[in-house]
Amino acid sequence: MVDSVVIVSGGMDSVTLLHYLVKQERRNPAVITFIYGQKHQKEVALAQAQAQLAGCGQHLVLDLALLRPLFAHSALVDAATAVPLMQDVQGDPQPATYVPNRNMIFLALAAAYAETNGVGDIFYGAQRHDMYGYWDTTPQFLAALNEVYGLNRKTAVHIHAPFVQHSKADILRLGFELGVDYGQTWSCYEGQELACGRCPTCAERLQAFAEVGVADPIAYVSRDA
Repeated sequence: MVDSVVIVSGGMDSVTLLHYLVKQERRNPAVITFIYGQKHQKEVALAQAQAQLAGCGQHLVLDLALLRPLFAHSALVDAATAVPLMQDVQGDPQPATYVPNRNMIFLALAAAYAETNGVGDIFYGAQRHDMYGYWDTTPQFLAALNEVYGLNRKTAVHIHAPFVQHSKADILRLGFELGVDYGQTWSCYEGQELACGRCPTCAERLQAFAEVGVADPIAYVSRDA
């Protein structure tokens, strides 16, 4: 029997969260992954692989292609919108990589999935961005959303973000303790065969590995971000 729902994209934060829940918290989560028109769909296959590695027997991959027009101008979705470099987003509270209302939508769907499974705990991998941030990964967002879900009269659900105050380096250290295979994760926004090494999420990831003192096992076009 599943006891929770966890959103797993295939990136290093959500994959670490998955293994943390299974190995440290001894949970049996149902996994949910979203396809929303993102350029970097390699993550989806890796989310499936990681769910299997973690021993999770219930994994829903939800195709939200019909919602793509809602996200049409995000650099993560629109082929005509260039993914910015790290230096271009520093100090920008809502960069071109922002996907409008994505976490609110994903968490609403995860809440419905949790209710259907009769469980009340939902987890997502929000973390304290080392270089830039989004409003829907903040503690304030989390607290306000839980006030709303606390109104549920039967299967009350609670959204958890255990890493909301963690840096990527913090998450990476925990992942190594848990034996996470980061060679089977993907972070790059560009959606190419190799990680670009220059986009914001590549820059964050490479900085975290450098801070921890371990080489990132995935292949990059460039590691000069």
